[in-house]
Amino acid sequence: MNAPQHPIHPSPIDIAQQLAQTFATTAAERDKQGGNPKHERDLIRQSGLLSLSIPKEFGGQGADWNTIFKTIQSIANVDSSLAHVYGFHHLLIATVQLFSQKQQYQTWFEQTAQNNLFWGNTLNPLDQRTTATKMNENEYIFHGDKSFCSGSMDSDILLCSGFNDAGKLLIGVIPTKREGVSFLGDWNNMGQRQTDSGTSHFEQVKIHQSELLLNPGPLSTPYSSLRPLIAQLIFVHLFLGVAEGAFDVAKQTVQTQKAWSKSLAEHAVNDPFTQKHFAEFYVQLESVRLLAQKAIDTLQWAWDIGEALNAEQRGQVSIAIATAKIAATHTSLFITQNIFQVMGARATTAKLNLDRFWRNVRTQTLHDPIDYKYQEVGEWVLTAKVPDPSFYS
Repeated sequence: MNAPQHPIHPSPIDIAQQLAQTFATTAAERDKQGGNPKHERDLIRQSGLLSLSIPKEFGGQGADWNTIFKTIQSIANVDSSLAHVYGFHHLLIATVQLFSQKQQYQTWFEQTAQNNLFWGNTLNPLDQRTTATKMNENEYIFHGDKSFCSGSMDSDILLCSGFNDAGKLLIGVIPTKREGVSFLGDWNNMGQRQTDSGTSHFEQVKIHQSELLLNPGPLSTPYSSLRPLIAQLIFVHLFLGVAEGAFDVAKQTVQTQKAWSKSLAEHAVNDPFTQKHFAEFYVQLESVRLLAQKAIDTLQWAWDIGEALNAEQRGQVSIAIATAKIAATHTSLFITQNIFQVMGARATTAKLNLDRFWRNVRTQTLHDPIDYKYQEVGEWVLTAKVPDPSFYS
């Protein structure tokens, strides 16, 4: 007798790649349109990937960081805006785990896993226009504006922040539809055009004491300070994914092209100058892939240590990720700019919209200055001092 056949369920990475194939058919046109990619975000909801980072005890999949980052990278191959808001969803899940306790976030996680809820970001600690006023022992009022709120529109849960009278940053978790929360829809930048990274407005929004992340709170321990490093590694995989996507488009295009008229080769794939360019692209991509994998492995090691993580161990993660980010920044900008050198003038037609690859990484690589990543790595090389934790290092 033949053994019973069990259905083969696609892996999260397979699902992300399937989503990417769907997103690719409309990515160029949606980039021109900007605005909120509601249909595509609903496809991500339906895919089940939003529960990847939620522990199994709360109904999630409890995936490792390697799986999570690879799904972000896969989506970024074709659409870095969707990869951005999807990646930030998992960052916000991690933020809650790192800044609060199980008894506080358990219900949020169970609801997220059960209902495929999408988390949105209105944190931005550099924008201090939102105030947090304590009304009584159980209630605060958040009031003001917050910029660069990626993924806030069409989210179900918001991570928000405000500063109290003493200048302390308070971070809360609220339903997006909480009374007084609104979005200005003013994101109109040259890249990442469907991330909804515009301004959020809080008009006397009530935040309950139980919704504030106070124990251990933001960046209060080496372990909780892994949060900004996760954010930086999301950027690494955004940049790497975009660079891979641009590389694949250029490679497919060149397959059918004739070589330049002065070339001794008939087909572009046999032209030595074209081959040299692709060799440069490939070597840079391989370098970033290796550095990114080392960074993931180092983060997973620190994540598994948990609360016992010390400052020096946390610093090792910071250096590994900063190194990968430097490489990913330069590689993504280099490849997305230079693919036109091998594809030729026809690749610049507005219909193809291939400049979106460069515009997206150029926009996102400015999130925080790469010069300071050089400074952190250089200081560590020369003095062995690891970077001090902040929301950007």
